[in-house]
Amino acid sequence: MLLPFFFQQGFHTVECTYPCGVCNKTFRDRDSLKVHQHVHTGERPYHCDVCNKTFIDRSYLKVHQRVHTGERPYCCDVCNKTFSDRRNLNVHLRVHTGERPHCCDVCNKTFSYTGSLSAHQRVHTGERPYRCDVCNKTFIHKSSLKVHQRVHTGERPYCCDVCSKTFSNTGSLYLHQRVHTGEHPYHCDVCNKTFSTRSNLKVHQGVHTGERPYRCELCNKSFRNMGLLKLHQRVHTGERPYHCDVCNKTFRDTGSLNVHQRVHTGERPYRCDVCNKTFSQSCNLKVHQRVHTV
Repeated sequence: MLLPFFFQQGFHTVECTYPCGVCNKTFRDRDSLKVHQHVHTGERPYHCDVCNKTFIDRSYLKVHQRVHTGERPYCCDVCNKTFSDRRNLNVHLRVHTGERPHCCDVCNKTFSYTGSLSAHQRVHTGERPYRCDVCNKTFIHKSSLKVHQRVHTGERPYCCDVCSKTFSNTGSLYLHQRVHTGEHPYHCDVCNKTFSTRSNLKVHQGVHTGERPYRCELCNKSFRNMGLLKLHQRVHTGERPYHCDVCNKTFRDTGSLNVHQRVHTGERPYRCDVCNKTFSQSCNLKVHQRVHTV
């Protein structure tokens, strides 16, 4: 039999809490305790009739069903973003308030969400619990694994509404859109050159510092970033992973493939602003412009 705790307040005895007999967690009412006990028993009596997913509490089922109905009844009064669950709205509001109540006890970095803190702590523990069953690569986040798996499936579900180019993740789409908007939010404080991505700025700053921390272990040539090193290593391995679907010619990098494809498309995107002659490559335009400067 479930027995509540009581305490004395003046002349009245006030019911306080119902304790769980397994973990001693306490609850204000008997029903909440009964729902909690499903955690220990493994019982999930509430069942979605669309996808058969099961839940320990009727309220969790109700929230889940909004995945199928599309209902998002909770609205942020700052940015009008909508949510299927009030708790998600409450957490989202921290974006606007700046509240970051969850703190890492190793480095004191703070987070808005407990999930973000838990994932961050894996940086310190080295834990990478999510593994790709195709190539065995491991990840800190489940979402990172999901995005990675698109390398194997070829799925590119995110589409640019300007040029219809597709991407495997929203971050890549967001960065690509700056090609169309011209946005360059990252600024070099030495030469004032601007960049569309933080990583491009970081690579550029190596021009000023002379830093080239990435070294080829075969020829000792050094590079400003890992991407350039990986590209260079194909000189030694002979790898040419990019393939023209018209003539089957292969290339070490996507840039070379894109330039080559203009042979087939006839595209000449680089135009001389003096004589209007067009070129398929920017380097050819630069050579041509010397005709006008002589």
